[in-house]
Amino acid sequence: MTAVLPALPVLLPAAGAGLSLLGLGRRAVRVLSTGFLAAVLACGVTLLALADRHGPQVLHVGGWPAPLGITLVADRLSALLLTVSALVALAVFVFAMGQGTAEERHRTVAVFHPAYLVLVAGVSLAFLSGDLFNLFVAFEMMLAASYVLLTLNADEARTRAGMTYTIVSLTSSLLFLSLIALVYAATGTVTLAQLGPQLAELPDGLRSALGLLLLSVIGIKAAIVPLHFWLPDSYPTAPAPITAVFAALLTKVAVYVLLRTQTLLFPRNGVWILLACAAIITMIVGILGALAQDDINRLLSFTLVSHIGFMLFGLALFDSRGLAGSILYVVHHIIVQAALFLAAGLAVRRAGTAALRHMAKRPAPGPLVAVLFVLPALSLAGIPPFSGFVAKLALLRAGVAEGSPEAYALAAAALLTSLLTLYAMTRAGMAVFMARPPAPENIQPPGDPGSHRDRPRGARLMLAAAAGMTAASVAVAVCAGPLARLGERAADDLLHPHAYRSAVLGEETR
Repeated sequence: MTAVLPALPVLLPAAGAGLSLLGLGRRAVRVLSTGFLAAVLACGVTLLALADRHGPQVLHVGGWPAPLGITLVADRLSALLLTVSALVALAVFVFAMGQGTAEERHRTVAVFHPAYLVLVAGVSLAFLSGDLFNLFVAFEMMLAASYVLLTLNADEARTRAGMTYTIVSLTSSLLFLSLIALVYAATGTVTLAQLGPQLAELPDGLRSALGLLLLSVIGIKAAIVPLHFWLPDSYPTAPAPITAVFAALLTKVAVYVLLRTQTLLFPRNGVWILLACAAIITMIVGILGALAQDDINRLLSFTLVSHIGFMLFGLALFDSRGLAGSILYVVHHIIVQAALFLAAGLAVRRAGTAALRHMAKRPAPGPLVAVLFVLPALSLAGIPPFSGFVAKLALLRAGVAEGSPEAYALAAAALLTSLLTLYAMTRAGMAVFMARPPAPENIQPPGDPGSHRDRPRGARLMLAAAAGMTAASVAVAVCAGPLARLGERAADDLLHPHAYRSAVLGEETR
């Protein structure tokens, strides 16, 4: 069973997607989908324990060794992010069932469930892929599924946003496929474990060009400024659970790819000035964009862009402390971003609008929803003792330890962005949750006809999912010590990939 374990996080949701198309009843499909998502989470936890204790877990599909066949690899970093992503995917799915996103208008489960499960399979494959081509396949799986989810019950605005998202993603995919062809032509392989030594033998100019092309391609998917323009126009138009899972997972998959490929294929000594500049610009431009928004979902989308800069901060330092800080920040941000969008979804559903100026004139959603929003908002701003503070402190300490002007500039930008994030979250919180007269129970919020909000079971599921994500964000802070140590071990694996290469290519490569 352990031998095939790396394949299960991909195969299980893919199989679930197929089974959900067999015309089973609504309840049966809900149980089936929930069970498969829970199984992916269990696989992630098991892989994380095995990778931390015994080293990378490798599966050569069909028995064909690298570089001939498909290789799946779960090391500390990929297994950690797989586990956190599976937890978020399960919680968001529970929220979607409570809200009725899957079945409210279609009266069928034939669209949402298979698309959502394919998305989870694509995310899992991206974390576990041992070569560039299957990484490309994972991105295409995510693109196909996310387009379907983005355009469920689409009106004109959502269709336009879906087209923008798809065109940008396809452009990025074409560039990625071109990059893979160039890399294969130059080295004769696309296996990640082999590419580092092969690329090191190329002329410096060619190697630098390939590295910059990879940074540009993945930078589009990660929404690094100035390649971020598509995200704030795409995510806010989708239903709350879809926006939550996109914001939590899709850009973080791209950040994972940057962490993996830049350390394994293009190792550096000292601060990477280009990425440091990109991180600073992303932090500042993103949060300034958030301050200019009146729509709560667009505000959160711009903060998402801004905080990608924090993840680039540690990678730009290119040392173990910086990478450990980035890994911890990715874990924190996956959970906190999902929690924020789910809480915002509850507030918008109650108010019937996402515009802050209108929400400020309508009855507040209530103290429970306020708590579910405020706690992750404080964490995002980096207020102690929440997980955002712990992750930012790790990055700031890494920057100060580096001691270069570029590192100090990164630290200064991070502090400024944190202050502006606190202001943006306070502004949003006051507009949405400031005490106002309660709404009469028999009045339905405008723009939300036939909603499931008055069904007690659906409301309980939505609150439970949002509360679970908020509790998980608190748990990250409580478990900061063990998580930080795990992040340090994962960062050391990135900087010293001998165990990764040995596990993929064989013991003789040590």
